[in-house]
Amino acid sequence: MSTLTHTVTNQAPPLVGHDVYRTDSALTEAVARHADPARLAEITDELSELGRAAGSAQAQRWGEEANTYSPVLRTHDRYGNRIDEVDFHPSYHRLLGHAVSAGLTDAWSRPDGHLRRAAGFLVWSQTDAGHGCPVSMTHAAVPALRTDPALAAEWEPRLGSRVYEPRLLPPGEKTGALFGMGMTEKQGGSDVRANTTHAEPLAEEGTYTLTGHKWFCSAPMSDGFLVLAQAPGGLTCFLLPRVLPDGTRNVFAIQRLKDKLGNRSNASSEVEFSGTWARRVGDEGRGVATIIEMVAATRLDCSLGSAALMRQAVAQAVHHATHRSAFGGPLVDKPLMRNVLADLALESEAATTTALRLAAACDADTEQERHLRRLAVAVTKFWVTKRCPAVAAEALECLGGNGYVEESGMPRIFRESPLNSVWEGSGNVQALDVLRVLQREPLALNAFLTELGLARGADHRLDAAVKDLLTELADLDAIETRARRVVERMALVLQGTLLVRFAPPAVADAFCASRLGGDWGATFGTLPAGLDLATIVDRARPIDR
Repeated sequence: MSTLTHTVTNQAPPLVGHDVYRTDSALTEAVARHADPARLAEITDELSELGRAAGSAQAQRWGEEANTYSPVLRTHDRYGNRIDEVDFHPSYHRLLGHAVSAGLTDAWSRPDGHLRRAAGFLVWSQTDAGHGCPVSMTHAAVPALRTDPALAAEWEPRLGSRVYEPRLLPPGEKTGALFGMGMTEKQGGSDVRANTTHAEPLAEEGTYTLTGHKWFCSAPMSDGFLVLAQAPGGLTCFLLPRVLPDGTRNVFAIQRLKDKLGNRSNASSEVEFSGTWARRVGDEGRGVATIIEMVAATRLDCSLGSAALMRQAVAQAVHHATHRSAFGGPLVDKPLMRNVLADLALESEAATTTALRLAAACDADTEQERHLRRLAVAVTKFWVTKRCPAVAAEALECLGGNGYVEESGMPRIFRESPLNSVWEGSGNVQALDVLRVLQREPLALNAFLTELGLARGADHRLDAAVKDLLTELADLDAIETRARRVVERMALVLQGTLLVRFAPPAVADAFCASRLGGDWGATFGTLPAGLDLATIVDRARPIDR
């Protein structure tokens, strides 16, 4: 007997089989703008290959499986021996292996390395965000290690390797390695100077034993970790290997895995040290200064990761609205839906444009660019990561009930969306860091204002917003209570500056009219009248142009 009761119509097809890189206009244009023209064709081919892989049904299935089947902690083997290992679903290893083979841990040794790596990270993170954690930390560990040339010579080739080797082996037997980081403790959180883990020097110069704990340690199956501990000379940075040179396991007791809102494919853990062997990185008492460049790199990755989530959410929303009809026509042509989609697309493009500008600043590495990064990375991390949950929620709603169903992928994006605002310092930490720079590092503020000045006179709303910001910055007394407002305005004028300089007129006009012109509501879909919304939405379609 037939069970056919109806013919399925008016359902959007799955968004698969497309090039995630080439179909992202904001991203491809940013790469073309900042890359050396002589290398652009090579970079485009590399990123397009990664984009096709990211848009494949296979990679999307890997992402689903890696999050459905979460990591499992095995503290002991069958004989009762302590092993402290984490088992991952094979799809997690496939995702991480593809990321490593694509060079997403290798930004430091190639021309335009940071730009192409940032673009690749944004593309591949759209398959799954969780495995991006060890990718990010491995990439970011390099500048901290470079404070000790011997350590850098030993580890940097492994961290930049295109070989993914998940087994725990002695460092000398690894052709590729991954790094993690352990900073926060139960009693301190972001206040790392309150850490109580202590380090006792050994007879061999630069070696110590650590005793204490770390409240958050992601990717605990990594080969090494940069951690902070109290040495006799104060808070100090250490390299803690999982396996010692003689092949024995270092003392690294994984107490439990965190049960998190999202980021399910990534194992975040609580760990304890008891006589754990480590090597000092940098001088005693200089732990924060040593690890700060790693933190800066991971903060930029937080912005890139949020930009990736926003792009994927917007692409899914526009794709759905293009193929779904209601009330007599395609959803994408309905004025109110078009306003919502255009508003979301503006947020996504601003995030991508700003993050890629800062990645390019890492490649340039001039004094001006270093000072710009010092301020703009924290500003951007604050704002972009906070906009991500709002974008994810609104994009989910664009799919209606379908968006609330796991099979759509939108719930996973939504659960993931708040994380980057917490990682590497919450919003208040970012805002206070910005205030500290404003008060103590005038060259950083000058670099930021110089960047804003490149768009002076191009849009009257942007000019007025910059003038208002300067008024705010002229009064730094008692500024802490309004720090978030100041940083928000800094982020918006930076994004406005970049869009006015580089984005199509329709995008720049809509951004300035809403975010800077004051004619914008509290929800998405409240763009003012008279804007070219159709062009903005069409630009956000996930189609190869």
